[in-house]
Amino acid sequence: MSSPAEYYNSLPPVSKAYGTICFLTTTAFQLGLINPLYIYLDYDLVVKQLQIWRLVTNFFFLGPFSINFAIRLLLIARYGVQLERGPFDKRTADFLWMMIFAALSLLVFSFVPALRSPFLGISLVFMLVYIWAREYPNAQVNISGLFTLKGFYLPWVMLGLNVIFGSQLLPDLMGIVVGHLYYFLTELHPRAGGRNILKTPLWVHKIVARWNLGVQANNPVQAEPTAGTAFRGRSYRIGR
Repeated sequence: MSSPAEYYNSLPPVSKAYGTICFLTTTAFQLGLINPLYIYLDYDLVVKQLQIWRLVTNFFFLGPFSINFAIRLLLIARYGVQLERGPFDKRTADFLWMMIFAALSLLVFSFVPALRSPFLGISLVFMLVYIWAREYPNAQVNISGLFTLKGFYLPWVMLGLNVIFGSQLLPDLMGIVVGHLYYFLTELHPRAGGRNILKTPLWVHKIVARWNLGVQANNPVQAEPTAGTAFRGRSYRIGR
């Protein structure tokens, strides 16, 4: 049985980095080192006072230490990791691009006042759940030992449970919408004969190669052998 340190080191790079940053953000909040008022999304402050960091930092706060926070972190550790080790295995740049596209889409939707949310991390995490459900539609999922369902229905059951427990629906719904948008453009539309208009940009490949973040098959960019990073994964040279 592996130790917690061994388990952590074995995690794929993008899910590990995102989960770690979210955990550290909440830890800093609990210690009084970070005030959420300085990191939440406010377009007035972004535009008028050029506080552009808010476009990024709002994705890293999943709430204070609580059962809900633990569940959200667990969703990253389970479904994000399974995606990165499964459908996105040796496709680190593609997985990173999916996260970036989802974040950008959520920022666009948040321009609409009715869809505005100060922190979009919950929606980003739920996007991972939706993509997992589409990639593993027949997987058996046990819900708290009460019943078992197919993976395809997981996002909708979680949505229903949120209704029962009085949680806000908007963040999860936005995650589903953004997740479906990505899945439609990258999977459903190309299968129907359309063109994949969401191919991973070259600059994302360069980030992965520069920091040796995992592996990307058919990578158009050669990884730098001397590059170093805190969330480093294995790196290989793929035939070009």
